[in-house]
Amino acid sequence: MKAQVDADRKVMGRLTLAVVFTGFIFFVELAGGFITNSLALLSDSAHVLMDVLALALSLFAIHISRLPPTETRTYGLHRAEVVVAFVNGFTLLLVSLFIFYKAWGRLVSPPEVNGLGVLAVASLGLAVNLMVAFWLKGHAAHDLNVKSAFFHVVGDAVASVGVIVAALVIHYTGWLVVDPLVSVFIGTIIVAGAVRIINESTHILLEGVPREVDLGRVVEDLSAIEGVSGVHSLHIWSICHNVHALSAHVDIDEAHRARQAVILREANERLAQNHRIFYTTIQVECSECESGETLRAIVHREHEH
Repeated sequence: MKAQVDADRKVMGRLTLAVVFTGFIFFVELAGGFITNSLALLSDSAHVLMDVLALALSLFAIHISRLPPTETRTYGLHRAEVVVAFVNGFTLLLVSLFIFYKAWGRLVSPPEVNGLGVLAVASLGLAVNLMVAFWLKGHAAHDLNVKSAFFHVVGDAVASVGVIVAALVIHYTGWLVVDPLVSVFIGTIIVAGAVRIINESTHILLEGVPREVDLGRVVEDLSAIEGVSGVHSLHIWSICHNVHALSAHVDIDEAHRARQAVILREANERLAQNHRIFYTTIQVECSECESGETLRAIVHREHEH
């Protein structure tokens, strides 16, 4: 528990610094975009704003996920971080649509752009984004919420590279169409990251089996326990990105009925060690009971087992 608290504090500290630095870059790029008349830079500032919101929401989600369960929310607020990730992804899609709309107008009639000004601002933005991405990288692999914020920052770093290239092209060739073209490139990056985040968060919200858990192997592990003759009514889902839960009915042979406690303990140990499932509800049944299918459909009005 102490290790987890320390880890959360470390993540929150890094997220706080990331919010401060990305917020500063947002204002710099927004002002720079208007001064240089660069849609690419304005698009990048919009993306940075989403970074700020993503990082702030991630920070908020970590805080509320530490709150204790209540009588009305028995799992606490752990799933709030998944909702935050979904909102982040959806807002990114909206931003990309706006970028595509503005870019179309500039492709038809490209305005003048100050290439050197764009280069200076975009270079500063790239440096800050790389620094923030480095801070978050170690935690992004184990935390969906931080992962969504990490993708925001990485996407913006790539976008900053595109803006720098556009600035150089404009300065040396005068080809103004590159500015809206880079904006479309930025929008495409945003869409790719948003779709990935929405898919992952939606999978959890819809009670999908965790992607790292093999349901067939779970059944095999439980069935291999001495005395277990069948597994049915199996459900596996995620409470949040790294907390998995399971409920199941397990048939125990009559000859092993006296070992019920031992069998349950072994089942929980296997689920924890082999599949990282620590929250389980296993109902023991005798072999004479109707076993049904491994995956049992839920009936909205069910009166009989």
